[in-house]
Amino acid sequence: MDIFITGANRGIGAAMHRQLGARGETVTGTAREPQGDLVAADVTDAASLQNALSQVDGLDLLICNAGVYLDKGHEIGNGYAPDDWARTFATNVTGVYLTIEAALPALRTRGGKIAIISSQMGSSARAGGNGLIYRASKAAALNLGRNLAVALEPDGIAVGIYHPGWVRTDMGGSNADISEEESATGLISRFDALSMDTTGCFEMWNGTEMPF
Repeated sequence: MDIFITGANRGIGAAMHRQLGARGETVTGTAREPQGDLVAADVTDAASLQNALSQVDGLDLLICNAGVYLDKGHEIGNGYAPDDWARTFATNVTGVYLTIEAALPALRTRGGKIAIISSQMGSSARAGGNGLIYRASKAAALNLGRNLAVALEPDGIAVGIYHPGWVRTDMGGSNADISEEESATGLISRFDALSMDTTGCFEMWNGTEMPF
């Protein structure tokens, strides 16, 4: 399979890049400041994404993984700065759409699949009263994914939205439940299972269905 992953330089993205490559897939991983075999791409910049995808003729799977969490530990009246709102939505929401838009020609040639890495923090059923910017952005990404599943159904492109779990990464912290490798393994199995019968799904890394 030909696979394109954003935010593949660290954490879950890097783990997925490693695991997919190890099983023989052709994987293009991106980062804003790439190292090794990664390709430069900024998901907030449409031209950057077009350039990164310019050598890709067809895609079987697009993984929208790039994301930021700028308001961790912040409280109302002390930390929810306008710039943090703009930067978070530019990456976590607009960046997802721009990535998908740039990849659509390559996806359409294969009837490919799209995986959007969101979070349980985007679920309105799991409102926690904290991380307001991040939660709002992930809720928007979840809604975007659901609507794209409908919009792209005529193209035969399945869209899945996924919660990667509470993962021991720079974002998740050292006390989190699972490792990057565990999360990546579970997510990849969910991507493999994604089909037009399950398009629009919101699932955990282990296959548990998530509330919207």
